[in-house]
Amino acid sequence: MLGIVPAAGRGSRIQPLGFSKELLPVGSRIDGQTERPCAVSEYLVRRMVRAGVDKICFIIGSGKSDILEYYAAGYGTAAALFVAQPTPVGLCDAIFRAAPLVAPDETVLIGLPDTIWFPEDGFCRLATDELSFLLFPVERPELFDAVVLDQDHRVTEIQVKQQDAATNWIWGAFKMPGHIFHQLAALWRERDRYDEYIGTLINAYLAAGGKAYGVRAGTAYVDVGTFNGYRTALRLLENGATSEQHQPAMIVPEVHPQVPHPG
Repeated sequence: MLGIVPAAGRGSRIQPLGFSKELLPVGSRIDGQTERPCAVSEYLVRRMVRAGVDKICFIIGSGKSDILEYYAAGYGTAAALFVAQPTPVGLCDAIFRAAPLVAPDETVLIGLPDTIWFPEDGFCRLATDELSFLLFPVERPELFDAVVLDQDHRVTEIQVKQQDAATNWIWGAFKMPGHIFHQLAALWRERDRYDEYIGTLINAYLAAGGKAYGVRAGTAYVDVGTFNGYRTALRLLENGATSEQHQPAMIVPEVHPQVPHPG
């Protein structure tokens, strides 16, 4: 099982930093008997490992060697792989650079490394034999990628930063078998690599007869890519999840920052 972590973005919304935004300390973790700072990307990586990932592919850009150094030894039981994205030109370009590493029968998990979300077992709520999105409720879906479902939980459309979004449920992570990953990669290439956002590519995939499903299992979602999001993440962790050993009982709606979704 492979986890893909797109980490080549510049992080301009939260600069200046002296390191990659994915290594921004948010909260803490217990290392043996010692409490240590926790990089924001560790929350995603930990959720992937919890779901059974044994390989994690970090897509990194120039000037991001600190991510390689941080995760070079792997994480938990998962080995680390690194693929370069020379220019940060969108989420689709980033994730499909991992295509040579994806076996057709392998399960692929994808998430955003500057986000923190609950529940921790969110990836486990998604099926392994279909393209499925983990969905979260937000107050202003027009700033994100809103996912419209039918009564059978099939995705009918992804509304990419649409002002009059038809739902307040947005995607925060997704999962699929390797053969569907390769179908999406081929479609993206057929479309002349036009799609920057995954939402527009999925819409084309659905129009061509593909299927995708949404799971409304998310309870809290924070984009830590802005100062507002960073402060919100700290409150979230302090109020309900100072340690990832404890699942928060309830997350109130205001934990969702009003910031753009990165892809």
